[in-house]
Amino acid sequence: MKPYILVVDDEPDICTLVKDILEDEGYAVAIAENGEAARHLVRQKTPDMILLDIWMPDIDGITLLKEFSSDLTMTAPVIMMSGHGNVETAVEATRLGAKDFIEKPLSLAKLLHTVEHTLMEAKQNTPNNLQCVPLQPVPPVGKTVQIQLLREQLEKLAHHSGTVLFYGEPGSGKTFSAEYIHARSARQNGPFIGVHTRQFHDGQGDVLLFGKEEGADIQSGFLEQAQGGTLFLDDVAELDADIQDSLFAVLSTGKWVRMNGSQPLTLDARIITATHYDLEQEIRAGRFREDLYHLLNVVPVHVPALREHVEDVTELLVYYVNLLVDKEALPYRNFTVAAQNRLRHYEWPGNIRELEGLVRRLLVLGLETDIGLDEVEAALGAGAASFGNMDPANFDLPLRQAREQFEKAYLEYHLQQAGGSVGKVARLVGMERTNLYRKLRTLGIDTRRAGR
Repeated sequence: MKPYILVVDDEPDICTLVKDILEDEGYAVAIAENGEAARHLVRQKTPDMILLDIWMPDIDGITLLKEFSSDLTMTAPVIMMSGHGNVETAVEATRLGAKDFIEKPLSLAKLLHTVEHTLMEAKQNTPNNLQCVPLQPVPPVGKTVQIQLLREQLEKLAHHSGTVLFYGEPGSGKTFSAEYIHARSARQNGPFIGVHTRQFHDGQGDVLLFGKEEGADIQSGFLEQAQGGTLFLDDVAELDADIQDSLFAVLSTGKWVRMNGSQPLTLDARIITATHYDLEQEIRAGRFREDLYHLLNVVPVHVPALREHVEDVTELLVYYVNLLVDKEALPYRNFTVAAQNRLRHYEWPGNIRELEGLVRRLLVLGLETDIGLDEVEAALGAGAASFGNMDPANFDLPLRQAREQFEKAYLEYHLQQAGGSVGKVARLVGMERTNLYRKLRTLGIDTRRAGR
């Protein structure tokens, strides 16, 4: 399928020129002469890339970029264009999520190079919740009895189509396990859509999950995006009551209707869910539908906490060092025996996610030598301090506000450790750089101050 590019510019000559050039290179191209037309085309079909002019008569490109960046279902990379460009505008556009900035008059060589490079990068870094390329079937890592049992369960489940409910602590590997089932199943060539239910807490949960229609404009939801593949919902216990009702109806009937729509759509996606809550206790407390629980809990699978299989720590360290060296081009470093022994006796409150973060931090910020005991102790101490220094009064705040305060302290700490380098912090915490810039702006973090 040809990559679909949307060109947004109020100058007809430029639109025609860019369209002709890109179509000659094998791209499918649509043109919008203003911001409103761009909104309309994006609602009709999500582009693979947007070339966006900054100066337009009805709405400026920066404002439109903000809209696109705040839309959770919009993943198309945006390249800004302007004949009045300057460094400050380029930096502002990048902070807001733009992938690149091209000045007018356009250099055709620069245009084609930027488009090709950005599309390639977007394909390699597709977010988990819109994964459209086949996942590699990597089984849970380890040799302990617990992990061997988990691998056997996942292998069996991969060859069936029923719902699966993973139980396990945050960071224990529930998403990893869901991805493995998908990658080993008959749906492996379809999309894997991984969604945390906290995304539904802004009052737009129904729209995000089921999609929306406004006249001829259609916004596809996660259920529709997962057609032919797998939809993974984590943490299902945090779904609002209304979403629980709607999800029960979908699973019961195999159909759903977009918001404001009238035509039923037939479900062709496997539903896998996960939670770290005791759902039976949630049912007794009146917070979770019992009939929905029975639909989801057809095959319950326990994903063990890392402290339950600490003998696998050494193998996990090797796995994540090799993964991050290959995936993120980080320098290779080996853990000494003393460092490995220390980590096998660590409690791992954040489970495998914490282990991955520790490995990334040591590779990004450490020296080009073996990772010794002293460096590991320092890294573990820094992690403990970041949790231990939280004000107990924060525990009385609403969850969303407390989470924001923690995220702010967490990111400020890592920015300080990285000397203000957003690129290093992005690799360290596992975020795409433009998403991290957006998060820093939302939390009001000044990268220059935080790096001092």
